Amino acid sequence: MDKLDDASLDQLFRNARTLRHWQDKPIGADLLRDIAEMAKLGPTSGNCCPARFVFVVSPEAKERLKPHLDEGNVRQTMSAPATVIVGYDMEFYEKFPVLSPRTNVDFWRNAPRELVEETALRNSSLQGAYLMLAARAHGLDCGPMSGFDNAGAAKAFFPSGTIKANFLINLGYGDREGLRPRAARLAFEEFCQIA
Repeated sequence: MDKLDDASLDQLFRNARTLRHWQDKPIGADLLRDIAEMAKLGPTSGNCCPARFVFVVSPEAKERLKPHLDEGNVRQTMSAPATVIVGYDMEFYEKFPVLSPRTNVDFWRNAPRELVEETALRNSSLQGAYLMLAARAHGLDCGPMSGFDNAGAAKAFFPSGTIKANFLINLGYGDREGLRPRAARLAFEEFCQIA
């Protein structure tokens, strides 16, 4: 496998920022579908694939999400062309007959709730990160965030009751004017060890 060129690495990582201001430029359903199709290819433990995405784009859907946003996140979310609610299915194991046929579904049905939630949360977080990389690879900017009523958003957008909301990702073509310099990052020795 070859290393990506510098321009690609810049787009995915070096120049990638959390955007909070957006150009007035819509994102089509075909592009959202392409991004999701790419993101789903990333690995999860046991191919459990617990993430469930809702792409909030219509004015009506935005209004349903708005009451669940912390006050400081309303402007950036309402002005984003799309907001993804990254959820996680607490019954992800019911898809194992297709996703992982050798996995014992009954084990997961009877597993401690804490194990199920930990697995679903961890892997949906991975899948949300894959979605951001796919969006950036397609030329979009991302604004991942918490700062919302998870239970309220889940109730509004995942009515089955088996899916919980993890985090939000605003998507669009960012307006970088006035963007502050990137905040500091830890030195390698401060967050890494080679054992």
